[in-house]
Amino acid sequence: MRLGARLQLLSLSVVALMAISIVAFDETITWQDTLVPLIIAAAAALVLATLLARSITRDLDDLRDVTRSLVQGDLSARPPLTAPGEIGELATAVHRLSEHLGSQINALKAEDALLAALIESLDEGVVALDRRRQVVRINAAARSILGVSRALPFPSDALPRIPELHRAMDAAFQGSAVEPAEAVIGQSTVSLTARPLIMGGVVIAIFDLTRIRRLESVRRDFVANVSHELRTPLTVINGFAETLADDDVPPDMRKQFANTIHAHTERMQRIVDDLLDLSRLESGRWSASVSDLDTAAIAEEIAATYRDAATAKGLKLDLRLDPEAATFRADRTAVRQVLSNLADNAVRHTEQGSVTIFSRAAADGVWIGVTDTGPGISPDHLPRIFERFYRVDAARGRHTGGTGLGLAIVKHLVDAHGGRLDATSEPGKGTTISAYFPQRLA
Repeated sequence: MRLGARLQLLSLSVVALMAISIVAFDETITWQDTLVPLIIAAAAALVLATLLARSITRDLDDLRDVTRSLVQGDLSARPPLTAPGEIGELATAVHRLSEHLGSQINALKAEDALLAALIESLDEGVVALDRRRQVVRINAAARSILGVSRALPFPSDALPRIPELHRAMDAAFQGSAVEPAEAVIGQSTVSLTARPLIMGGVVIAIFDLTRIRRLESVRRDFVANVSHELRTPLTVINGFAETLADDDVPPDMRKQFANTIHAHTERMQRIVDDLLDLSRLESGRWSASVSDLDTAAIAEEIAATYRDAATAKGLKLDLRLDPEAATFRADRTAVRQVLSNLADNAVRHTEQGSVTIFSRAAADGVWIGVTDTGPGISPDHLPRIFERFYRVDAARGRHTGGTGLGLAIVKHLVDAHGGRLDATSEPGKGTTISAYFPQRLA
């Protein structure tokens, strides 16, 4: 029943009761006879009005409590739909409103969670500030680059005092977009961009360029090193070829020049071959073809290859093989190349004493390597010997015919097996380089 109808019924009831009282008053003479009906009619009207008021008040209280809950964020609150009339229609409207608000807020929460997940998955750092210069969002990449660990929100003053960063931020707050600008943050080189937001605030993107700059440096060094390594033999070949073109060169000199040209041509061939091998390894086009290998057979094969060169220098070439490491699983060609490069370096750089090819059993794998009694390597140089073209003594390395790529190739071959390298050396006493090949390969 509608509220107007209730009030109308209440009015009619009171009128009816009053009419009854008046009729009774007309039929009788005295006021005493009508006093009781009047009191009863008034009491009945009061009771009926009280009940109706309580019903209306209770429904309104329910609606008030629900709306307060909605204002406080409790979207699960729902008004009862049992109230009749206009109050019932109002309760239905509030019920639908709360359901609509709940669905809208849930959709916004899902969208915000998706946005947060996308931002966190970026390798690029993202920092968002509101119009009060409070940092309201920052992803893990930005925290790592900037070294920030504070909980959100926090003022922009808590960001590192990097001039480029704050200049970009100030320009964006003034409405100007900032194009990428490089800055140095700690040990990292980064690119900064800043954009103003339509609703106020600023978003800053931080891209870590450290790896790219390092690769560019490696590329420049690589090109410079290759050019330098090839320039010397090419210069020698060109000079001797021009000399051979002269008819006045004696026959014995011609033979000497031809041998020199041949030696430097072979050196360039070794450099090119090593570069091709290294390129194939670094590009991932090579994978290990694993099989069971006889440690002694491979060690004897490498020793036979370099025994004549060792004997010519007065060196003793030994084998020291662990019976517990008689066999292991690896790529045969790769193991040969590893031992060959290590033995070649040892024989070339050792002037007296001995060179030893060894094996040693280890937990879940085998160590193989070469030790020598050469000049050794200082602690400053030892960590870098596996870099491309790195030489402890550049002049001596070229004089002995090394390409500077052998140990870099060794590292890539061992890494491809899931193994690791170990190098120990003491200046004046020799060097030991060993490679670990695990028995369980990925």
